[in-house]
Amino acid sequence: MDTFLRDLKQSLRTFRQSPSFTITALAALAFGIGANIAIFSVVNAVLFKPLPYPDPQNLVLMMTQSPQGSGGACSPAKFIHYRAQTDVVQDVSAFSSTVMNFTGGDVPQQILAGRVSIDYFRLVGAPVSLGRSFTKEEDLPNGPKAVVLSHALWSKRFAGSPDIIGKTIPLSGDPYTVVGVMDQSFDVSEFGAPPDAWIAFQLDPLSTDQGHYFRAAGRLVPGVTVDQAKARLKASTADFRAKYARGLAPEQSFTVERFGEVLVRDVKETLLVLMGAVFFVLLIACVNVANLLLVRATGRRREIAIRFALGASRGRVIRQLLTESVLLSLIGGALGLLLGMFAIKALLAINTAGLPRIGENGGVVDVDWRVVIFTVAASIVTGIVFGLIPALQGSRADLGLALKEGGRTGTGGRGNRVRSVLVVTEIALALVLLVGSALLIRTSIALRAVDAGFDASNVLTMRMSLTGERFLKSSAVDQVIRDGVDRLQRLPGVEVASATCCVPLEGGYGLPFTIVGRPITGEGPYHGGGGWLTISPGYFEVFEIPVKRGRTFNDRDIAGGQAVAVINEAMAKQFWKDADPLADRIAIGRGVMKEFSGEPDRQIIGVVSDVRDGGLNNDPQPTMYIPQAQVPDAVNALNVRITPIAWVLRTRVNVNSLTGAIQKELREATGLPVSEVRSMDEVVSRSISRERFNMLVMTIFGGAALLLAAIGIYGLMSYSVEQRTQEIGIRLALGAAHGDVRKMIVFQGMRLAIIGVVVGVGCAFGLARFIASFLFGVKAWDPLVFISIPVLLTLVALFAVWRPAAKASRLDPMSALRTE
Repeated sequence: MDTFLRDLKQSLRTFRQSPSFTITALAALAFGIGANIAIFSVVNAVLFKPLPYPDPQNLVLMMTQSPQGSGGACSPAKFIHYRAQTDVVQDVSAFSSTVMNFTGGDVPQQILAGRVSIDYFRLVGAPVSLGRSFTKEEDLPNGPKAVVLSHALWSKRFAGSPDIIGKTIPLSGDPYTVVGVMDQSFDVSEFGAPPDAWIAFQLDPLSTDQGHYFRAAGRLVPGVTVDQAKARLKASTADFRAKYARGLAPEQSFTVERFGEVLVRDVKETLLVLMGAVFFVLLIACVNVANLLLVRATGRRREIAIRFALGASRGRVIRQLLTESVLLSLIGGALGLLLGMFAIKALLAINTAGLPRIGENGGVVDVDWRVVIFTVAASIVTGIVFGLIPALQGSRADLGLALKEGGRTGTGGRGNRVRSVLVVTEIALALVLLVGSALLIRTSIALRAVDAGFDASNVLTMRMSLTGERFLKSSAVDQVIRDGVDRLQRLPGVEVASATCCVPLEGGYGLPFTIVGRPITGEGPYHGGGGWLTISPGYFEVFEIPVKRGRTFNDRDIAGGQAVAVINEAMAKQFWKDADPLADRIAIGRGVMKEFSGEPDRQIIGVVSDVRDGGLNNDPQPTMYIPQAQVPDAVNALNVRITPIAWVLRTRVNVNSLTGAIQKELREATGLPVSEVRSMDEVVSRSISRERFNMLVMTIFGGAALLLAAIGIYGLMSYSVEQRTQEIGIRLALGAAHGDVRKMIVFQGMRLAIIGVVVGVGCAFGLARFIASFLFGVKAWDPLVFISIPVLLTLVALFAVWRPAAKASRLDPMSALRTE
């Protein structure tokens, strides 16, 4: 320990004596380690941090497995089946969310309500601090309307009064009895906006409905593994299919997956790629610091020789040098921890990329023991890795030769070779990162250029909840929409207005259909399936979706009139290849659930252009549009319970200038509040936020790698010129032209750069194949990227080499020869 403490003191003294070296090395290490800490903090928050539920590893989602993957959407019939598998799962619960109107205050307010079945609170270990959760009777169809308030809503709206239990509050026009208040410790904000209240799901325990509009989760029975539960659920598929012929496709089966794994399934690969990319940045930083230490070790050869002369062993010298590098790395790690946490919070404040478990502005990304352990481990390993080669190299000093040298030392062939290899390595790593970031930049550009099928400019959207007894009938919803549209279109600056269930790029419904009179030749009872949207007249005009054939809806398409539908081109091409869709009728959703039993045969009256509802990077899918006025009452009651309607408007002026006036008109027309007010430009931007996040992070890393590589080759060539001053002076004295000296230095530097570029191109091909699934509109081996990036890096290397070469060519021969 005494020896170790002396080594620490000596290291600190050495750092103080070389401030420029210390600052440069710490800056490189702080950036490299800090970048790793930033990304690891996100990876930790998303992938490694346990779910905030009891026994989270045994919490599972009930899934439907198919050759295309597994999906978690659940129907009432499936939920009843899952709940019966008591030998492998327990506390099976249904859950979804809806928007309700709280009208008990001075101003109507929209609240987010969690719709959950009776076992939900036990499943997630939700602590009720006041009152109780739901009873069995309250979770039955037409049972008492009960509500459990969140601690936040209770504190804000009801001043935290304990007398709230048993009182009735108005939610969407219906009286709900407050039966409980959730404890403040129950925080699910990392999964999205936390509910303001919870209401009972009230699913029919005898339901045969096959509509998928919620999810189901459960807990493994003690002693049961995930694999055992999967096998049991898969075996139960036959029983379900025998009972419900239309409930599952022939290739589908039941399974379970851990909740945490499903939650991060779509982002896990992305985060691991970013983690690999930022590790490359750390390697480049380490290479730079290793080069600095090699140069420094060369300058300390006389000091090390004196240590040997005084009796120090080679192992003792290596230990001293490693102590210096590890201490330097630990200090850099401490600085990197501060830099990393600041950087990731700033980055997530710009774009959270829709990452699960990341709160607004990165609020859930914090420093826990995993991040601290990662920082310490990364610092120690980094210190050993970048310090080992310089320590071994520096401890090989020739005692007699070193003691004969004056202040200036020779270059040492082995040392130069090692430094050259390190420079080649960092150039290759930099090229790999630059290729990756260029491919992602091209992906982002391609997504922005893709034709979404609609015009997002000057379009405003907002949501309004129509839950409650008042809107169970379709006519009531249609009247509200007509009144609202009439008020909106009289506003100066509003060009056209409409309403819909589903805004493009924000998800929607899907239903099967049959073509009336056409025999079914394939498997299953339907001809096909597609997206299903309820809209009011003016929808296609708001989004400027072109009509290809026929017509769209107008005010004459009302209840009691001919039932009609409009389809998109993708549906027409897939199901009417050699026929006229306008000559046919379709039946939508019959047999899926009882609400669609009264669905009429609908005449197809028009075909419109495709819209990329499923995302800009996905091909348009078959889609059916239905006039809101003709939605059956039972279907309407289901719709308003599941999701709020969306008002959509096209304006002649900037949409933000009309936001206040539009909300005022809708409140006066309907008496209800609106929420989620945003432009379609924002919706489009949000839909590609993950791709932009990937591009932004990789661009930062690529730029840093380019800068570090330039610094590395510049440092190597500057040191080489400094060490070869006498040689260059002799060359000039013997008649060498200044241009020849410059060419010699440039050639030596560019030879290393070209080798690094060639090696990097080979490695970049491997990276391109790995990230191919993240790309859109660009090939993994894009010629533009694989030509421009090597050229760019070569030019940067030339710029970095040119200055030392120019300095060498300007040396005065006599001054150079007098150099020690």
